Amino acid sequence: MHFDEFLKYAPKILNVELPATKAHAKMVPPNREELIRNTDFTKITPKKAAVMMLFYPRNYQTHLALILRTSYNGVHSSQIAFPGGKVEVEDFDLKHTALRETHEEIGVHPNLVTVIRAFTEVYIPPSNYMVYPFLGHSHEELEFVLQEDEVAGLVEFPLKDFLDDRILKTTNMKTSYAGSIDVPGFQVQEHFIWGATAMILSELKETLKMVL
Repeated sequence: MHFDEFLKYAPKILNVELPATKAHAKMVPPNREELIRNTDFTKITPKKAAVMMLFYPRNYQTHLALILRTSYNGVHSSQIAFPGGKVEVEDFDLKHTALRETHEEIGVHPNLVTVIRAFTEVYIPPSNYMVYPFLGHSHEELEFVLQEDEVAGLVEFPLKDFLDDRILKTTNMKTSYAGSIDVPGFQVQEHFIWGATAMILSELKETLKMVL
């Protein structure tokens, strides 16, 4: 989709009722739904993080920025994700966290990002994080500068491919809380995206279908 066309539709997203957990449920890995349902949020305090779903033009076509996390000793090692990270004490709200982390991780200054709205938060049981997604766009063709200690690579994902239902896949894999199970997700180029990022992508995809 041409970026100018995307910009015409973007304001309509403000007035859409988000599909929220209905969209998330399509990408919930087996056992995770039960884990979340059995979690008593009155007895735990999830850590908070915010991420940015950032659209931008590349050769006049609309793209979405995704990152490949570096390999480390943790549950999200080497996974595809959105730029973002945990809330710091200097952040005055969650939007600020998403913008700050996007700047730190992929070099996009907050002044270049127009934030459209917040999306529905997603809880991640293995790491005890509540993740708050924000949708934004940049009018410029971006030059990314990756934070090498946290970001191993960038995936520039064309919107036309994102809207194609043929990228919806199920693959067998081992997770941090289960053995060999079939997990729903998105096949993006050579990467399989699952878990919280897939749940957020699912809500984004369903929302865009309502306005495009």
